[in-house]
Amino acid sequence: MASVPSPPDARPVVRPAPALRRILNLHDFEPAARGVLPRPLFGYVAGAAEDNATLADNRAAFAEYGFSPRILTDVSRRLQAVELLGTRWNAPFGIAPMGLAAMMSYRGDLVLARAAAGAGIPMVLSGTSLIPMEEVARAAPDSWFQAYLPGEPDRIAALVSRAERAGFTTLVLTVDTAVLPSRENNVRNGFSTPLRPSLRLAWDGMIRPRWLAGMLARTLLRHGMPHFENSYAERGAPIIARNAQRDLGKRDHLNWTHLEQIRRQWRGKLLVKGIIRGEDAARAREIGADAVIVSTHGGRQLDGTVASLRALPEVVAAAGGMPVLLDSGVRRGTDVLKAIALGARFVFVGRPFLFAAAVAGEEGVRHAISLLSGEVDRDMAMLGINSLEELDSSWLRRIGGVVHGG
Repeated sequence: MASVPSPPDARPVVRPAPALRRILNLHDFEPAARGVLPRPLFGYVAGAAEDNATLADNRAAFAEYGFSPRILTDVSRRLQAVELLGTRWNAPFGIAPMGLAAMMSYRGDLVLARAAAGAGIPMVLSGTSLIPMEEVARAAPDSWFQAYLPGEPDRIAALVSRAERAGFTTLVLTVDTAVLPSRENNVRNGFSTPLRPSLRLAWDGMIRPRWLAGMLARTLLRHGMPHFENSYAERGAPIIARNAQRDLGKRDHLNWTHLEQIRRQWRGKLLVKGIIRGEDAARAREIGADAVIVSTHGGRQLDGTVASLRALPEVVAAAGGMPVLLDSGVRRGTDVLKAIALGARFVFVGRPFLFAAAVAGEEGVRHAISLLSGEVDRDMAMLGINSLEELDSSWLRRIGGVVHGG
């Protein structure tokens, strides 16, 4: 079993940068990032689809569970490390795939990847990222790659081959993006992909001089105009253009036969992200997926979709022992433990890490990882466990009653 580097037992206490001294938890990064990012970019990250109903319910679902702690237990030997897909990670969470990270922070995908590698957790590079996958793989070889694939076998094969040549060994296929959703907040905030030059966009950038100089100007001077680098085997459209169009391919054609094609071609670990129904998890397992991720895309696709945490028990029951992971709505160490108690092997966190990168670059992401890891450690101690393997639904109570099983 492979293992990522473990941090030393005793590390010197490093005082965080001034921008981080008031950041006490993952929630705190969002208002801090609002003051850094231009309105279109902040709105793109913070917002979701239509009425934001799923975005809100992803958080509400966690509040419907309470813990039943065990007392007078020696928890001095507690460890939050977890084995997943043949690798031992230092924490039970990773960084979810997030597009356009390199517009929020200078070289943002590399910032996220390096911080994750240093902490011994996985980072998933988004297919809508702006830095070539080869560069990210060189900087952080344990990173995973997430693909948005069209229902076009030739283009699927080409992108999968490119990811393999780049050195990725874990491929995440996102399956809940058949069409673009209605993200009305993007329209109201002046966001589009590519971004269209306008007086409003110029003004939004000018009133955020830290972002303008530290991210955009620095990127343009050193690397030129960012492009969508990893949507397909070939380079995509520039991020700022008046007339260019993103090539979204025939995503509405993607089906189970394409997953079978990928499984035949891809020799590494294969995960399917965007699973909500148990029957879909079972079919993914039959085709040969190594794991599935219960996900609502952070509430950014079909609004009104059941929250990931609510869907989790059904998916776990149908998965037949295949690892089930979860994202969407995780913000606290208690959220991590609740998801694991309900059957998740691992969780991913998105927006807070991207906001952290915007606020303070790689140091911000390291701080975010440390905050969440510290919460998990303290919560394990107060819950009365030494290992995450001890967790099951017997440690939880529904408001007004006991949860299923135990």
